Amino acid sequence: MSPRRIDLAANLAALAAGALLSLMVHLNGELARQGGALFSSWMAHGTGTVAALLVIPLWWKAIQRSEGPRQAIPFWAYLGGFAGAVTVIMTSTAVNSALALSGTLALGLAGQIVFSLAADRWGLFGIAKRRLRLGDGIALALIVAGSALVIWGSL
Repeated sequence: MSPRRIDLAANLAALAAGALLSLMVHLNGELARQGGALFSSWMAHGTGTVAALLVIPLWWKAIQRSEGPRQAIPFWAYLGGFAGAVTVIMTSTAVNSALALSGTLALGLAGQIVFSLAADRWGLFGIAKRRLRLGDGIALALIVAGSALVIWGSL
């Protein structure tokens, strides 16, 4: 295995995104507890739309300078919003169950790893194909084991 260059900014951004995801799931879960999972999804995406509309004027010059897409965008690339809406509905329901926040996120992480390994292996959605390594399987096993500990027991 070749050593990877560590990009501190990218690693910190990913870590911060994980923390924000935890906060988002909690907040959306509270909305779902009060008004239902569909309400939670509508509010989350409505709030995101309003936030985007408020931020666009700040970045307008950069937006105008951007070249736009260099090639045709595949139709499936637009399904991210749909996936986001369904994710909010599912996590808003799960976080209000016995799984709570930590169990919801632990199983969510396991699901993300399973999908990402499949996407890497088979080149799903335009991702470059990559052979899976022993370390990938070990990481998956540890994440699943850790998820089980979070949900069903402790040491």
